[in-house]
This record gives sequence, structure tokens and C-alpha cells, in this order.
Amino acid sequence: METYTPQEVAQLIGVSANRVRQLINDGKLLAVPGSGRGKIPQDFILDGEVLRHLPGLVTLLQDGGYTEEELFDWLFREDDSLPGTPVQALRDDRHTEVTRRAQALAF
Repeated sequence: METYTPQEVAQLIGVSANRVRQLINDGKLLAVPGSGRGKIPQDFILDGEVLRHLPGLVTLLQDGGYTEEELFDWLFREDDSLPGTPVQALRDDRHTEVTRRAQALAF
């Protein structure tokens, strides 16, 4: 998995590195678990923005009791019925199906 540093993400989305760290702290962006919030998957950035439906999906799963590690694992786990991974489906603008699955898992 290719990753960015908070500084690289800041440059890509046009904010400060501190703002990127705040987005992570607020659950609007995820860093690789165990990276000290220093590695952000490149898949979470698209066209100079945080992946559009990622913050809501993160909130939904966290409210449903998912830990950061479980959430991260779910986003990158292959799902033949999608097909691909949930994060790839988000990147392909297939967020409705991903959200429906997350709702079923979280509650």
C-alpha cells in the first residue's frame, strides 16, 4: 500500500499539516494503524481532496463499534460481491453500496 505523510497530504489538498492531523483526530481521515498517524493511504486522496464519502463511512462504522484497526481492515479487504475493496468502490463513486454494507455491519 502506497502512503503519504501528513505534509504530503497537506500539499495535495491545500491545507496545513496540522489541519491534516486534525482531520485524522476528528475521524475524517484515517492513518495506517500503528504508524503514529504518520502514514495516510494514497487511496484516501482523490483529485486533491479527501475521498468524498470516507468521513461519513468512518463515523458510521466507529459509531457501530468498529475499532480503527477493524475499520481499516474492512476498507481494504477484497469483497467479491462489490467487486474489489470498499475503498476502491468509494474511489469509483459506488458509495451507496459501500454505505449499505457498512450500515448492515455496524448495527
